[in-house]
Amino acid sequence: MKYIFLFLLVTSFSIAQNKLPNIQVKDLNNRPTNLSATYNDQDKLYVFSFWATWCAPCIRELEAISEVYEEWQDEVDMELIAISIDDARTKKRIRPMLNGRNWPYEVLIDSNHDLKRALSIVNIPYTIVVKNQKIVKIVNGYTQGGEKELFESLKAL
Repeated sequence: MKYIFLFLLVTSFSIAQNKLPNIQVKDLNNRPTNLSATYNDQDKLYVFSFWATWCAPCIRELEAISEVYEEWQDEVDMELIAISIDDARTKKRIRPMLNGRNWPYEVLIDSNHDLKRALSIVNIPYTIVVKNQKIVKIVNGYTQGGEKELFESLKAL
C-alpha cells in the first residue's frame, strides 16, 4: 500500500510539472494575467523567459533574442513572454530598464514568485517552451550563442 501511494504521488507530481500552471501574474500596468487562459493557442509555441533586472545573463539573453525575434516569428509560430521575478525591492527598476531597451516581447511580473515556485525554478535565466499547454522544453542558464540552440529546438517542435 505504501508503494502504491508513493507511485501515485510521484506520478501526479511529474504530470503537474509538465503542464503550464494556472497562475496569475501581473503585466506592467499591474493588471492580472492568467497564463493558461491567455497563452493557449493550439500548436503555437510560447517561450517564457524568466529574468530579473539584477541578472546580467538574463539581460544578455533577452537582448540577443530581441535582435532575431522577428526572424524567429517569420519562421516559427511562436511568442516570447519575458517574466520578471523582481521582488518588491527591485520591481521599481523594471520600467526604467525597459525604457532603455526595445524589446518586442510582452513583459509580465511574478513579484510574489508564485509561478517561480510552481515551476520549481531555482536559478535564472530559466526558459520554458510551452505547446498546447504542455511544457516541451526547459533551458536553465544562458551562454553566448545559446539563443541559436533555442531557436533550433523551436524549429524542431
